[in-house]
Amino acid sequence: MIAHAQASVELAHSFVAQINAVILFPLITLLTVIALLYFIWGGFQYVLGANNDTARADGKKHLLWGVIGLLVMLSAYGILTIAGNTIGVDPDQYNRAPQLGNP
Repeated sequence: MIAHAQASVELAHSFVAQINAVILFPLITLLTVIALLYFIWGGFQYVLGANNDTARADGKKHLLWGVIGLLVMLSAYGILTIAGNTIGVDPDQYNRAPQLGNP
């Protein structure tokens, strides 16, 4: 009975690590890149529209939302890392390529 419970816990850890490595962390990386590009675009709009108040306002808005997006993605990464460490998922598994077919 104890061996079966241990196998179930290892299976759950493996499942969580696979979900993190295959879906969540790549998605967070993609959304972080999008937020960073949005921030950079806002910076370009702000600088290039220095003579136009409307363009500067749009640039400020994009800068603000880019920073908010980056903070949200950083927070999501931190929460997932803390949650993974709490249940005992190996943090090095996030950076490894998934081993499909190997339990």
